[in-house]
Amino acid sequence: MAVKVVRRLVILLLGAFFLLPLFAMAEFATRGPNGTRSLESWSGIGSDRDLVEAILASVQLAVTSSLVMLVLLVPTMAWIRLRLPRLRRLVEFLCLLPIAIPAIVLVVGMAPLYAWVNYLLGDSPLTLTFAYAVLVLPFAYRAIDAGLSAIDLKTLAEAARGLGASWGTVLLRVVVPNIRTALIGASLLSVALVLGEFTIASLLNFDTLQVRVNLLGKRNAGVSVAVSLLSLLFAFVLLFLLSFIGRPRRGAVVEEG
Repeated sequence: MAVKVVRRLVILLLGAFFLLPLFAMAEFATRGPNGTRSLESWSGIGSDRDLVEAILASVQLAVTSSLVMLVLLVPTMAWIRLRLPRLRRLVEFLCLLPIAIPAIVLVVGMAPLYAWVNYLLGDSPLTLTFAYAVLVLPFAYRAIDAGLSAIDLKTLAEAARGLGASWGTVLLRVVVPNIRTALIGASLLSVALVLGEFTIASLLNFDTLQVRVNLLGKRNAGVSVAVSLLSLLFAFVLLFLLSFIGRPRRGAVVEEG
């Protein structure tokens, strides 16, 4: 009984810790003149063309960064587990390294490279895909590594190869379906991280969602807070969905062949 009370108390305290700032943001974003309530800040989101373009750019960056991350990590991690297990620690170290390096240091190293990227590919915000793919590596690596550890990859690959499947078929039709939950989790974490990233985009002079929100805060705080609240809620929904992905459905029956 005491354990249940303590558990509920902890949940209530954590809920208040996370929800009170959101309620405060919603209250501020709906303030009108003379103590009234207004949705002017919310309607201002769609009327600001630069803000809409920044939102679309960030969404595109989230998608492209997740795709690049999956294309890089999944074949590499599967091949290392199957053929080069001695390199596993080295690859793990390299993938986790970005989390230990401050974003400002990453920008200092990337700035000369992006001078050439902008010269060759233009100054589109989508070129940030390369930087963000590196930034999400630590989180994506852990999610995918957990998925690969949960299956007998070597046995599955050898069985598929014994039946005449190519390595591409093994990867797409054997490995990917068995770690689908891990891939979705890695993608959702990547999307949430990219949508909230500010330092790299700002210092490299790209106009993304968080950069535009920072600029809006200096001239229209209501719209800035409204957009920030929507961004936070979107990220929370993604992470909430992540907690349900892969759970066995109630009443599911395992059929024996």
